[in-house]
Amino acid sequence: MAENMKAVRIHDYGDPNVLVYEDAPRPVAQAGEVLVKVAAAGINPVDWKTRAGSGMGGRYGNAFPLIVGWDISGVVEAVGEGATAFKVGDAVFGMARFPDVGAAYAEYVAVPQSEVALKPANIDHLQAAAFPLAALTAWQALFEAGHLQRGERVLVQGAAGGVGHLAVQIAKWAGAYVIGTGSTANMDFIHELGADEAVDYSTTPFEEAVGSVDLVLNCVGGDLLNRSLAVVKQGGRLVSIAGKPDAAEAEERGITATSILVSPVESHLHEIARLIANGELKTTVSHVFPLAESNHAHAFAESRTLRRGKIVLEV
Repeated sequence: MAENMKAVRIHDYGDPNVLVYEDAPRPVAQAGEVLVKVAAAGINPVDWKTRAGSGMGGRYGNAFPLIVGWDISGVVEAVGEGATAFKVGDAVFGMARFPDVGAAYAEYVAVPQSEVALKPANIDHLQAAAFPLAALTAWQALFEAGHLQRGERVLVQGAAGGVGHLAVQIAKWAGAYVIGTGSTANMDFIHELGADEAVDYSTTPFEEAVGSVDLVLNCVGGDLLNRSLAVVKQGGRLVSIAGKPDAAEAEERGITATSILVSPVESHLHEIARLIANGELKTTVSHVFPLAESNHAHAFAESRTLRRGKIVLEV
């Protein structure tokens, strides 16, 4: 008989109350996989969008009951056949199977060994679980889609948020001149991240404060996205992780504009782990909830009360 574990599952799409803390079958590591005993699971906007039926929900149909979430940090409990990259007892972190079902909100998760890396020793599991999806998104937006080069001017829209606060640090590490936008309460925080300039978009139209940037990374929904095209120099780039830019306007302005969806690239995760280990990339965990209170964590996340860093579930 299969062993059980505690997990947070949904039996239908809906509001935060569809998240149910209950018994679920404990997964088994298949060939090329590791079984991770989860210590912490990170929460990202795609988690609550998927729970509500948008996000990745369209990919899954009605494959209920469904364990949501992708970001994990924990300890290897078992290894599957041919999984030789890690051994039992290794502390690891990563993003499980995105955009397929990651099943992170659980006591155990089976994940391909290529989608986790050794957890840097200088951070705990709560911090580690806050990194994967957001840091991979920032990395891929800046370098893979944005082709960022040393010395370029970068505008990060939403610089205090989950992806934004990591993108500021990564862009500075890469030698860029970084401008970050945020609310009044986050001006000091954005400077502390290493930004060369911080623009309060609640008091100043950013178009009046910023101009002629090589790259915009848009982490904010709404009209900010297409307004950002106005500050990109001709031949520059705009990369969005929150909505699709107006392709016609971008072409008219001579700008390359794209939107991206993150993927679990092994080499990128190892680069991120190296930056963390070297103290060059830090995360801010603003709130921690117990796994059993995932519904409260989602309700808080969706309330938009959080203006800084990440929310993490402690398992």
